[in-house]
Amino acid sequence: MATDVYRSPLLTSRETARHLRMPESTLNVWLAKPSTAPLVHSVAPEKRGWPRVPFVGIVEAYVLRSLRLLGVSMDDVREAAAIVRDEFADPYALASERIAHDGVAVFVRLADESVIHVRDKQSAFVEVLSDYLRYITWSEDGQARSLKLRQYPDEAEVVIDPRFGWGAPVLAKQKIPVDAVVSLWQTGESMDVVAEEFDLTRDLVENVCRAAVAV
Repeated sequence: MATDVYRSPLLTSRETARHLRMPESTLNVWLAKPSTAPLVHSVAPEKRGWPRVPFVGIVEAYVLRSLRLLGVSMDDVREAAAIVRDEFADPYALASERIAHDGVAVFVRLADESVIHVRDKQSAFVEVLSDYLRYITWSEDGQARSLKLRQYPDEAEVVIDPRFGWGAPVLAKQKIPVDAVVSLWQTGESMDVVAEEFDLTRDLVENVCRAAVAV
């Protein structure tokens, strides 16, 4: 059965925060359900501590994390997200392809109107935000299909793709779960042994492991 990007829980909040390199406490605030819509959508976990973040929520968190890295305050992030969703008439607008095009223009307009404040000048804001958003791959219907994790080098491309690995990060080409590679290395096996086990090159294993454990 195909994974429902809106309803199938893929990761816990802790896993999501770890892969997106953001504080778990921040993500939990975004996942909270106030009287209005949450900043990041979640689903009810089957059991306490089980995954609750669907793929659409992972992408939403990534987009919001990108705004935070650009110096947008927490309050401004919430305001901007609400405006974008309202203008696009889509509760999942932060995870639609429009965010990479029309959405950037909306954020720039909001900055011009001082609805949100960014750390850098507008030109840099547009360039850097567009660079962040290019890591999202879209399907023909405008739905997010996969997310490339920026902390891994191009030589060791890693993606979160709901079609593979139950949503856990996998090597883009080989579809091998990153955690499987890193876990074997962390048990004490040499990178040469890990490479042989998964039929990978030693350089690829080294790049993956270094990026995975970097703070």
